[in-house]
Amino acid sequence: MKTLQLFDSSQKRKLPFVPIQEGKVTFYVCGPTVYDHAHLGHARSSIAFDLWRRLFLALGYEVSFAKNFTDIDDKIIKKYQDTQKSLEEITQYYIQSYLEDMSAINVLPADIQPKATQNLDEMHALITTLLESQHAYQTSNGDIYLDSTKDSLYGTLSHRGEDLETRSRIQDEEGKKSHRDFVLWKAYKGEHDIGYASPFGKGRPGWHIECSAMIEKHLAYQNGDYAIDIHAGGADLLFPHHENEASQTRCATKRELAKYWIHNGFVTINGEKMSKSLGNSFFLKDVLKHYHGEIVRNYLLGTHYRANFDFSEEDLLASKKRLDKLYRLKKRLNSIQSSKAMTQFSQNLLEALSDDLNISLALSVIEQMIKESNESLDQYPKDKELKAQICANLELISHLLGIGEMDAIEYFQLGLSPEQKLYIQEQIALRLQAKKAKDYNLADLIRKKLEEEGIALLDTSEGTIWEKI
Repeated sequence: MKTLQLFDSSQKRKLPFVPIQEGKVTFYVCGPTVYDHAHLGHARSSIAFDLWRRLFLALGYEVSFAKNFTDIDDKIIKKYQDTQKSLEEITQYYIQSYLEDMSAINVLPADIQPKATQNLDEMHALITTLLESQHAYQTSNGDIYLDSTKDSLYGTLSHRGEDLETRSRIQDEEGKKSHRDFVLWKAYKGEHDIGYASPFGKGRPGWHIECSAMIEKHLAYQNGDYAIDIHAGGADLLFPHHENEASQTRCATKRELAKYWIHNGFVTINGEKMSKSLGNSFFLKDVLKHYHGEIVRNYLLGTHYRANFDFSEEDLLASKKRLDKLYRLKKRLNSIQSSKAMTQFSQNLLEALSDDLNISLALSVIEQMIKESNESLDQYPKDKELKAQICANLELISHLLGIGEMDAIEYFQLGLSPEQKLYIQEQIALRLQAKKAKDYNLADLIRKKLEEEGIALLDTSEGTIWEKI
């Protein structure tokens, strides 16, 4: 096997992956702020890093995978004010909604799923360290900021130097020493705010501090130059969120937060970047009402994780044909026991994905395997050893890509009622009788009638199979 390569956002190039501790991977992904349902951007990011996680597991690594929930934030407080529901009621509802949506697209649940509000003590400790080392300061109104001038490496992650002040999304608040300084703790502002007790007075954490604190608590190694192996998130988080995380951890612990930083590309919808203001940021739940989660996952997998992704329903339907081919092959295997032997296909697929998740190459490897497998089955339809080997290949695809997990017959019957399924089977039986009676005109009429109704028939050596077009 070739050495696994990943594109590090900090160095802006592919690097060989060398874990901090041999055979282990510590992996942290910035999770959602839970004030609304998951959208397509969440789905794309989750699938990208789920694929990375699956690859590490397939390569034999022990993976500790964490994804947080931001359950205290300005948007959540606004929801609380608008609905009069408790903060916990709001956040728990959207956390559950998020987990259900991720399960629907076959994203493996994280090993660790910390909430910000459950890790306040760790945030207090980190902020205290920064105050005591004079890397942070408290303003007259009680807010606490990190002093960016005390970090000579600030900006080296995102590579935003002279333009940091103009590009920062952090507003210039009263008492800040520099535009680049960012809030660690927000003092309680009154009855319309949310506040928690702390050594610095009642208030709540800033957005950035939670990830550094939770990484230190749940994942970080105690010694060395880095806290964890991999920190990941959407490209929109690189600055200021990840830059600020890296800075505060560096100042507090005298080491880097992560050895590798990886980011997935933006999602657009029909050419426009997803944005609430544009009104085109639609929820994953809306897509799942019309398409099975595996079909959605298959589509979102098809573009390299670092590239920007333009979602369109037309492209989704086109990508489904790739998944159809996989399930047609699976249908021919009659649930035979798979082989445990490593195949050339397995090596080719793992090597493709080990090149910074080269999904286009991986999909071409799968396409070739399906083509060759069908040709072999046509020639040797009863070869059990051949079928077992193909089963093993399909199982690897399932474990690695999270597709092809359904029963093949069930897949091609998605969206059909029991009555419709019975009708199709009856028509196939009538067609078989017509062929036996050499009434080929009737047999062709039945096939044509079913095609007009959206059902395609395929005659194989194992009999007639059908699928919804």
